[in-house]
Amino acid sequence: MPIIELGALEQWELGSYVVTVFGLPFAIFLFFWEQRKERQIEEEEIYLRLSDEYAKFSRLLLDNADLYLTSNAEPPSPLTSEQLERKKIIFEILISLFERAFILVYEDKMSKQTARLWASWEDYIRFWCNRADFKLALPQLLSGEDIDFRNYVNCIAQENLART
Repeated sequence: MPIIELGALEQWELGSYVVTVFGLPFAIFLFFWEQRKERQIEEEEIYLRLSDEYAKFSRLLLDNADLYLTSNAEPPSPLTSEQLERKKIIFEILISLFERAFILVYEDKMSKQTARLWASWEDYIRFWCNRADFKLALPQLLSGEDIDFRNYVNCIAQENLART
């Protein structure tokens, strides 16, 4: 009878070694893999929420088509003071949206996935920095904003200026 108990003890000991050698590293790998997947899903959700905000902003542009904010053409007549005020507010909303995207998505060293998510925001920023009226308003718009964001937008504006 003691031989059976010794065999069972050895089996338990062998089982604990197997768990330690194989199970524990596998569990750690699985934990980190799940954490990475959760971060990726979280990043995509942030991107989708920001994209929805930009879609709302686009509807705002459509509602204010008389300001000619999506074309390079000049308005047929000078803007009224009320139109200028609406334009200023729309630019402020846009800068706020860009700053939110910058803070939530942009990183100095981005993963491939994050870089993909950021690329469309950079395109939007470049588009708007190509507009003379937006560029002219930038110093006032960027006043008080996050310093890294301000530097990023100014750098893009300077690059666009150098290209033209």
